[in-house]
Amino acid sequence: MTSPLINRLVIAGFGLIGSSLARAIRNHPGLVGHITAVDRDPAALKVIRELSLADDATDDVAAAVKDADVVIIATPISAVEPLGAVIGPLLKPGAILSDVGSVKSSVLRDLANVTPAHAHLVPGHPIAGTENSGPQSGLANLFEGRWTILTPTPDTDRAAVETIAGLWRAVGSNVVEMDAAHHDKVLAITSHLPHLIAYTIVGTAVDLEDSLRSEVIKFSASGFRDFTRIAASDPTMWRDIFLNNREAVLEMLQRLTEDLSALQRAIRWGEGDVLFDRFSRARAIRRGVIEAKQA
Repeated sequence: MTSPLINRLVIAGFGLIGSSLARAIRNHPGLVGHITAVDRDPAALKVIRELSLADDATDDVAAAVKDADVVIIATPISAVEPLGAVIGPLLKPGAILSDVGSVKSSVLRDLANVTPAHAHLVPGHPIAGTENSGPQSGLANLFEGRWTILTPTPDTDRAAVETIAGLWRAVGSNVVEMDAAHHDKVLAITSHLPHLIAYTIVGTAVDLEDSLRSEVIKFSASGFRDFTRIAASDPTMWRDIFLNNREAVLEMLQRLTEDLSALQRAIRWGEGDVLFDRFSRARAIRRGVIEAKQA
């Protein structure tokens, strides 16, 4: 019988990503020997047990991680540093610490400071999700055909990197390695800025006078519906992302501001060729997204 890739796995934080990973692992018997779920919310622990998402579930992270071969932190970014401070000193020799956060430079900094020399740190980010949250929202196929980015340092143990990469590949992800700072800049434009725009547009609608606001909601076209879906994402998670990736987000926001000013001028002066060119280039990007099967 083939031994599991990971004997004892701890997933700390059972929101959408943590619970989806557990579900995906359950669909691949033999991949992981034992899953321990850690969550401080009693309601979440109840759901985890009722749905049998893990072999055991607890709110005691210290007890859970002592014998773990791999620990994956799947909490909002603001919880990574204090949680890592508890987990780090308890990691056994050869254990691997990873995460799923959407910002990697701050996570790498926070966890590198608490990971002992006898353990290994392999930060990660599965680029997948929905606007829903909580253990009941997980999807076993969430990571299939999606990318997971790992951001180890040049000194990271390669066997540890391959273990984490193997886990994500097994649940359907395409895995790539990237420098943490480069990751943060890429995600600032592909994920963080779109969410910021969505929150802003929906906020603008909220601030309209009552009669107009009610009609915006009643007659929502597909564009506004898409923005409201994005804006329904977990506010705690996105607050943490913007605060921890502020430099990259502000850089991309400045570029967007400049492009919006150019479009504003084109509309004001009736420069149809400028508008057509910009829209055509944007359309080509959308086709590229579809061809890459990331739609």
